[in-house]
Amino acid sequence: MDQSHPRKSAPRGRIRLAVFLFLCLVASSGAAPAKNPPDPADHRPTLVFPQFEGGQPFHFVAYGDTRFTDPAITTGTNPRIRFWLAKQIAEQHPQAILLTGDTPFTGADPADWKVFQHETESWRSIGAVQLPAIGNHDVHGGAPAGIANYMANFPDVAGNRYYSALLGSVEVISLDFTLPCGPSSYQGRWFAGQLNHIPAQVEFLMILHHLPWMADRQSEIFAGVPTKSSLALRGMLEARLDHIHAKVIVFNGHLHNYERFERKGVEYVVTGGGGALPYPVLFRGAADLYQDPGFPVYHFLTVDVANHQLHAVMWKVKNPDSQTLEVEAKDEFSIRAKSDDSKQTTGQGRPKAHE
Repeated sequence: MDQSHPRKSAPRGRIRLAVFLFLCLVASSGAAPAKNPPDPADHRPTLVFPQFEGGQPFHFVAYGDTRFTDPAITTGTNPRIRFWLAKQIAEQHPQAILLTGDTPFTGADPADWKVFQHETESWRSIGAVQLPAIGNHDVHGGAPAGIANYMANFPDVAGNRYYSALLGSVEVISLDFTLPCGPSSYQGRWFAGQLNHIPAQVEFLMILHHLPWMADRQSEIFAGVPTKSSLALRGMLEARLDHIHAKVIVFNGHLHNYERFERKGVEYVVTGGGGALPYPVLFRGAADLYQDPGFPVYHFLTVDVANHQLHAVMWKVKNPDSQTLEVEAKDEFSIRAKSDDSKQTTGQGRPKAHE
């Protein structure tokens, strides 16, 4: 596998010591601290997962806004749908799960994270890599405690609040919306450096950020999104598109529905249907490539990368009030790598229901 800037391996003794200290810390406090921010001058991937090889098929899931908490709480979150979706995701056997934020209801409350661990135990049983982004509920109740709990519950991010992760021919860049992210900020300069130095093997770049970079007019008016920070990040990306050899897909959350846009060759997907209180989209503008009026839109996406092509399907809970729950495929799109002959993004409409 071509890794442009591989991390050097630490001596075994140092690794064992680090693991021992980490386990002691978690055992005593229940939380792990965040690392210092990545150096903007360091353009290497923050994390490299060697089990993923370039050119090999890659199957993963993306979704968010779950709000794990006490199952007795039914205001602001739907515990039945939330738990069922988590189990359905495990049954997809994804190699990785991308989370767009708001994983717990109250990030500072360790009890909510215990519910997360319980309801997603199936994810760990299949060995799926969990790559999250920080949402407002992840820091709800107090940012220091929320971030510490977040780090303890997502060991795959190795203490990084924002990071890049190399998984074969796919790279994931996850940004922290709670930190400054303008072009002159520490995170913004790091993000620019990452965009300028995407590893040569990467065909598809996934960007995670809790707040939407594109949204329907209704969301602009009533939810104030995209924010200035989101637009600044989008501008930084678009300014570099001519020099980025990978196709880009941006996954956002925060809005508890599903929206999809295409702008300048980039696919923007709002996926916030993981169990939080649903938000209706009463009017979808023409730019939204998903026009189905059905509500609520509890859902997740499966994404497959193979043969220089990415194919994504949005699976929506058919009837949340039904005694027997099932999902149906309500949207899909395909994207070919720039290295392939065709560079067109194709929306496929509404495919057949999932069996």
